[in-house]
Amino acid sequence: MKQQGDSARTILVTGGGGFLGQAIVRLLINRGDRVISFSRGYYSELGALGVKQIPGDISNPVAVENAVKGVDTVYHVAAKAGVWGDYEDYYRINTEGTRHVIAACKSCGVSRLIYTSSPSVVFEGGDMEGVDETVPYPGNYHAAYPETKALAEQAVRQAGGRSQTADGGWRMAEERLQGAGQGLKTIILRPHLIWGPGDNHLVPRILKRAKRLRRIGDGKNRVDVIYIENAAKAHLLAEEALIRQPELSGNVYFISQGEPVCLWKMIDDILQAGGLSPIKRSISPQAAYRFGAVLEWIYKTFALKGEPPMTRFVARELSTSHWFDIRAARRDLGYVPEVSTEEGLRRLAAYLKTR
Repeated sequence: MKQQGDSARTILVTGGGGFLGQAIVRLLINRGDRVISFSRGYYSELGALGVKQIPGDISNPVAVENAVKGVDTVYHVAAKAGVWGDYEDYYRINTEGTRHVIAACKSCGVSRLIYTSSPSVVFEGGDMEGVDETVPYPGNYHAAYPETKALAEQAVRQAGGRSQTADGGWRMAEERLQGAGQGLKTIILRPHLIWGPGDNHLVPRILKRAKRLRRIGDGKNRVDVIYIENAAKAHLLAEEALIRQPELSGNVYFISQGEPVCLWKMIDDILQAGGLSPIKRSISPQAAYRFGAVLEWIYKTFALKGEPPMTRFVARELSTSHWFDIRAARRDLGYVPEVSTEEGLRRLAAYLKTR
């Protein structure tokens, strides 16, 4: 990572109190950086680490600019996740919030922006097996989260000096080619299904719904996952890569464990780590999709609170294969998934025993 003799950098992490955000913060502190977290609330875990915490809303451009002032690099991790909810809420936080971060970085002279995206931004509903970063954005989305994250991701690519071509590809914009080394440098990471000790989203959802879970399809669909420590490390590697090779600016990288897993075996492994039994019952992908469509209609029509037990997006996500070629991350960032899935599951089981 940082070479001997380098002075400490001042780093802002948006969403520093979240699962991935805290993991990134811990690595940055271990690297010797001065770290600031910009989140909605105060987190005692960050306070114990000596992290400066600035409370604020990512959708407030003034608050964002005040947080960004005086930093060298921004890790933009904050987002509204989930598969259900009002589109405007997702757009305000994920898309407009990211645009506020970009604008603040430019006005405050920040050198680098590392943005946390998601492979769901290119998910159209079918199998994706071994695809790389050239896969285009889909024409339609079945959920607000991937759509608003895709808009944000494209804004970060453009801020990093890339422009979209007529065929949907991306190239370095002419003005950046003429002024090499100038302006904000960005890298976008697409981690898929982050999990591990401290997870407050994926693992708790699986454990909470254990008795109601149904396997969708034959259970053979393979997906990428990524252990939390590997995901956090990839973000630091991205920043270091931008310092060494500013021409990487605007690039997108899939990151994962490097070996796809059978989704339903992984879910059973997480259940086992939590001391629960594996899934016994199943439902066809077609039935799950129809069920999701009906539930979406009911929840929208009657303005029901909470999240439907199934949606069309979730039905497709849980019944298809989606794993990605990470050779670009290995080559450009030096990314290696140091913690194996097996080791991660052992750590998760030990963690859950303490809960």
